[in-house]
Formats: sequence, structure tokens, C-alpha cells
Amino acid sequence: MATQRLGIIMHGVTGRMGMNQHLIRSIVAIRKQGGVTLSNGDKVMPDPILIGRNADKIAALAKEHGIERCGTDLDKALDNQQDTIFFDAGTTQMRPTLLAKAIRAGKHVYCEKPIATNLNEAVEIARLAQKSGVKHGAVQDKLFLPGLRKLDMLRRAGFFGRMLSLRLEFGYWVFEGDLQPIQRPSWNYRAEEGGGMILDMMCHWRYVLDNLFGEVKSITCLGATHIPQRWDEAGKPYKATADDAAYATAELVGFDGEPIVAQLTMSWATRVRRDDLVTFHVDGTHGSAVATLTECRAQSRVATPRPVWNPEVKQPMNFFDQWQEVPDTQFYDNGFKIQWEHFIRHVVENEPYKWTLPEGAKGVQLVEAALQSWKERRWVDVPKLEI
Repeated sequence: MATQRLGIIMHGVTGRMGMNQHLIRSIVAIRKQGGVTLSNGDKVMPDPILIGRNADKIAALAKEHGIERCGTDLDKALDNQQDTIFFDAGTTQMRPTLLAKAIRAGKHVYCEKPIATNLNEAVEIARLAQKSGVKHGAVQDKLFLPGLRKLDMLRRAGFFGRMLSLRLEFGYWVFEGDLQPIQRPSWNYRAEEGGGMILDMMCHWRYVLDNLFGEVKSITCLGATHIPQRWDEAGKPYKATADDAAYATAELVGFDGEPIVAQLTMSWATRVRRDDLVTFHVDGTHGSAVATLTECRAQSRVATPRPVWNPEVKQPMNFFDQWQEVPDTQFYDNGFKIQWEHFIRHVVENEPYKWTLPEGAKGVQLVEAALQSWKERRWVDVPKLEI
């Protein structure tokens, strides 16, 4: 069994998502397990170089996690022919420019979502990647969550019968910053810095809907900025210019050709009283299921109870107790790590890979359709995206 090195330029990993999910829980975890196993049993060992603007910060991060290489010169890193993958988790506004530079340097590219702040740039960078012949991918981590994998297993087993509807609820209360410390960066609430609920989360919901339920055909969306003033990392008040909540309904065409209605509620100004920070409630003719990040509970047609509507009597049923848990039948690794392993195998041995930049562009397409719907207060069609 042989082990080969794979040089990876990692940009933007001092931020919360880049550091925790991509560096620590993915690349560092892969290195600790001895690399990525190929189909022939050989191993691929990632050898990252961390690139960032703050030399001290990036050096401390590298030292903490046993990474030998770091620096602040991205152009120099891209010139190194021994490093073949460029990864970006920096700011969304800079992403298309950085990806284009890396593609022109001959690097395979992998990046966080959104791949751009607008559809024109997203399509342009996806076309450049396809034309160049490099391998490319966009993060679609929600597909690898245990709860959604169990939900997809139910779908593939025919458990739902004909799918009728999906109710997605996402969010929690993000502290304003005056009484309690903020738990999300302040740029998330500044539209001029790439913030906003619709831009952040519609990219996720597009690939979840397309892959697990059906193709998105149209959408209507209402955005809101419920909390108009927040406090930043320095404790200074600022005006929130980005939407912190959105309420959408989408029309899907299921894999059987039948229509599915999807209701999407997302908010950073809501207090949680449900199973998890995100829940996916699916109803079908033969059964229903509710998935969280890690769990999935189902109720079949024959096990559906008969509740009685009587407003004069306290409800005797505990509806939460009437659902059967879908058991863990396998080990569920970190979703970001799983997709990293797929991409590495895609680069090294050409394993089939479908989570590409054109798929990332579809997420930006849904963002623009939702924003257009909000602005024009109407339904907006989502046509097939040609790239």
C-alpha cells in the first residue's frame, strides 16, 4: 500500500466555517486518520498550506494543528506546481476572482458557498472551470447530514408513496450584541459585505431540494430585517442592512413527475421550540417523516393516529411520542469531511463527482429568484440553468 502527497492551498481558514469545518474537522482529521483511501487501497495524504492576510494569526493556526506550511502570498502559492488544489472559504465577494486566478494557474478548485454574490459571476466562473478542464466542486454539506441521509433512505425505499409537501424550518435567536455576546459575525447582517439570510441559506436549500425532493420550478419569497440594529465584535452599534429572515414557498417537480409544495421558513430572530435548529417535515400519501441534523422520525400510513378536534378538552395525545425513530445503521462521519474525501478521490482517481461549480451556480440562481420575488412581490420561475 502506497501513500501519495496531495498539496492543497487553503485560503480563508481563519474564519469560523473555514477553520472549524474545513481545516480542523476535515483536513486535519483526514491527516490524523492516515489519509484518504483510494479504490485500490492506496492512501492520499493532504499536505495543506494555509494562506491568509494576518501572518501571525495564520502561523499560530498552523502550529496549533501540526501544519508545516503557511504564508500570506497567494500568488506565490499558486505558482507552486506541487500544490494542485485551491480551496477558498474567504469572503463571497472575492470568491469568483480568486477561483478564476486559481483556475488560470491550473489548479483544481473547491470552495464554500455561495460561489458568487450574483448569478452572472456564478455562471461565468462555472463556465471557466468547465472550459479549463480542471476539476471543481462547491460545498453541499447538508446532503451528508445523518438526518437527511436517513430521510433520503426512506424516499429511495418508497416509504412516502407520492410526496406531497415539505415544511422546512431553520433558525435560532442570534444575539443582538448589547446584552449577550454575538454568536455570528457582524458582516452577516451587512448586505454590502455579502450578508443576508437569503444569500446565505437559499444556496443550501437549492441543492437539498434538487437532490432529495425534486427540481425547483418556481418560488415566492418575502424577506425581512426584523432586528434593525445590532452590535459588532467591538461592541459598537451598527445598522443591519441585510435580511435576517425569509419566508418562501417553492413549487417542485418530484422525481416521479408529480408536484411537491415546499414551505421554507428561516430566521435568525426566532426562539427554538422544535426538535433541532433545522427540521424537514415531509408528508406523503403512505407516510411522513421529520428529519433533524442527526435524527429522523417516521410515521407510516397504517400507524397514523386519529386525533379528535375538541377545543374544550386538553389534548390527550402526545403527538411527539407517536413517531418511530429511524435507527443508526452505520457510522455517520462529519459531512464536510465526507465531501472533502469525495473531492480528493475525484482529483486523484477521477471518482465521479456531481457537486460541481455549476451545481453551486444553481444555488445562486435560487437566491436571485427569491430576491426578485421579494422585490416585485410575485412568483418567479426558476428555469433550467444552462452552463
